[in-house]
Amino acid sequence: MRNAVLLLIAMSAMSCAIAQGSPEKPKSGAKQSAASVPASAQSAINNVNPEIIRAHVRFLSLDLLEGRGTGQRGGDIAAEYIGTQFASYGLKPIGDNGSYLQKVEMLGIKTKPESSYAVTTEKGQKLDLKPGQDIVSMDETGNASDEIDAPIVWVGFGITAPEYRWDDYSGLDVKGKVLLMLVNEPPSTDPNFFKAKALTYYGRWTYKYEQAARMGAVGVILVHQTEMASYGWDVVHNSWGGERSYLRANNEPQLKAASWIQYNVAKQIFADSDIDIAKAISEAGRPGFKGRELNAHFKAHVESAVRPFNSYNVVAELQGSDSKLTDQAIMYSAHYDHLGIDPNQSGDNIYNGAADNATGCGILLEIARVMSASPVKPKRSVIFASVTAEEQGLRGSEYLGKNPPIPARNISLDLNFDDVPPIGMPEEVQVSGAERTTFYPVVEQTAKEFKLTIVPDSRPEAGHYYRSDHFSLARVGVPAFSVNEGEKFAGHDKDWGEKQAQDYNKNRYHQVTDEYKPEMDFSGDALMAKFGVALGWKAANQPNKVGWRAGDEFEKARKASEQ
Repeated sequence: MRNAVLLLIAMSAMSCAIAQGSPEKPKSGAKQSAASVPASAQSAINNVNPEIIRAHVRFLSLDLLEGRGTGQRGGDIAAEYIGTQFASYGLKPIGDNGSYLQKVEMLGIKTKPESSYAVTTEKGQKLDLKPGQDIVSMDETGNASDEIDAPIVWVGFGITAPEYRWDDYSGLDVKGKVLLMLVNEPPSTDPNFFKAKALTYYGRWTYKYEQAARMGAVGVILVHQTEMASYGWDVVHNSWGGERSYLRANNEPQLKAASWIQYNVAKQIFADSDIDIAKAISEAGRPGFKGRELNAHFKAHVESAVRPFNSYNVVAELQGSDSKLTDQAIMYSAHYDHLGIDPNQSGDNIYNGAADNATGCGILLEIARVMSASPVKPKRSVIFASVTAEEQGLRGSEYLGKNPPIPARNISLDLNFDDVPPIGMPEEVQVSGAERTTFYPVVEQTAKEFKLTIVPDSRPEAGHYYRSDHFSLARVGVPAFSVNEGEKFAGHDKDWGEKQAQDYNKNRYHQVTDEYKPEMDFSGDALMAKFGVALGWKAANQPNKVGWRAGDEFEKARKASEQ
């Protein structure tokens, strides 16, 4: 009965949304031709409809879906809606028990208000840290209550990278201690040393926590600086202030305090140990850095609300047409979750996530619709995966990568869509990470056919490659990258596009203001869908699977999966 009700909701919402949308006149460049794809693929490309993408985005970002929180009612409705669309396209369900849903067993953890945090010095000074204002922290262990009283150790960037001859843990015993460290990684202009300005996984907060736990630390305190994190404190607070989700099947060691603190708090901690913070940060980025224990202890009483629950990836398959290649597949992915509702926030407290990532879901669904409607199918099969818990640390795609519907070695390519701005017709495309694969010449050719200029990541220091779901597939060896617009749009100069991106990052990213607006222009999202169809079709039809270029960091994982 529940599924039937959701089916009626989803289908009526779709028809209403399309009816209410403002049909647009064809714009310049609206009919793109990819000369190197079969006629059947070209037909699918021509059938992409920006108003259908609009309809999906409008529905998924309604207040009705309550911000699509992981493990919350709105998130489950979104999953059912997407599965319903897959069913209406006639796609094969490849989830659990013949359904479109792949169960992801999770643990929800929320720090309770009665938790307390402080830093004490050997001189007897005490610095109380106000949750939300000075610190955000999560006890990842799943314990309902924990006590921490541990020395604080300064470990610079908290990185162990043998290939770069870098080890911030050298000579340190950090077992049972709390580690103070920086996000990002040592500054470099050398592409052979932490890839110059481009952030590697060593710079991501997820790596910092994982490595510290492996080393036996009980906690990590990350020093927040907007320019190093690539987002403000409000993003940290909004992302970490509520419930965080973890995979229940994860057997890796966990931290009692996975934390961020404001820069001024860190400055005071250093000052109490007679250390200038600017000097300490500068030294941390130079070879020969040596960590040290500070004259301070981190004390915390942590109370957590712990909730086991199930969330779901939504997975479907379009069967390939070649009997010799149909057991292999290419994949399209996009996360459907966002931040849900903040019950402690007054006024509007729903994080609707229209751009992030109802847009990616709209594109994914439209690609699925036009490809499934084509009378001739690609040679390899096509998997469509809309995943949960991206905002929680790529948890849903991590589970999908570790539990793929077909062996990872048989997935030739993953094309991911995440936060595609509905602001007009782009003249540029970003495919950061595609250059790491053997598929890149095809990407270049296809971009030319669509009159799109490939541009590098405008902010390589932000480490976007390691911040979206394609990364989870790359970690298990699947060549993967995201497709998104650049910053040059038809009718505008590049400065306009840059200002749009800056305005979004400042005023809507991970905020309640990321809402659907009728004036949104989905012509660019439709173009990204067309480009995605062309790329996927070519990858599905080429004789050999896509691979990583020799020496890439994920090449070993690909080879391991094929053994």
